[in-house]
Amino acid sequence: MSLRLTSYTDYALRVLIFLAAKGNDELSSIREISEVYGISKNHLMKIIYGLGKMGIIKTIRGRNGGIRLAKEPKDINIGAVVRQTEEDFRIVECFDSDHNVCVISPVCTLRHILHEALAAYLHVLDQYTLADLVADPKSYRIHFMKQSET
Repeated sequence: MSLRLTSYTDYALRVLIFLAAKGNDELSSIREISEVYGISKNHLMKIIYGLGKMGIIKTIRGRNGGIRLAKEPKDINIGAVVRQTEEDFRIVECFDSDHNVCVISPVCTLRHILHEALAAYLHVLDQYTLADLVADPKSYRIHFMKQSET
């Protein structure tokens, strides 16, 4: 990871924003989320499955089924979601001691600086919850409705 989120994490956060903005009064569908964001249903199915395994969303099966948040938005920490959805945080080769072949590793201070930068990055994300991202759910809902009309 280069302090850049993978598309998996990006889409996972978008799904959570969508669900938080919509609220838990009604269920959402993968099709609905796919149409609003222009993300493939197959990709979203993997993300929904992963978020369900993390206990962040709840999936209701059946004819009238769908998905919704399993927790209140204020209880979903953004830093925790990013840590759970990102594959790794190896910014540079020397972050992975098993595969590090960099010849300057024993004397290089860049690794420590980058480790500090990564810690600061995650610290900022840890300060926010899903509720912070969707402080005005109504404006999101209006925007989502406009997107689905196009």
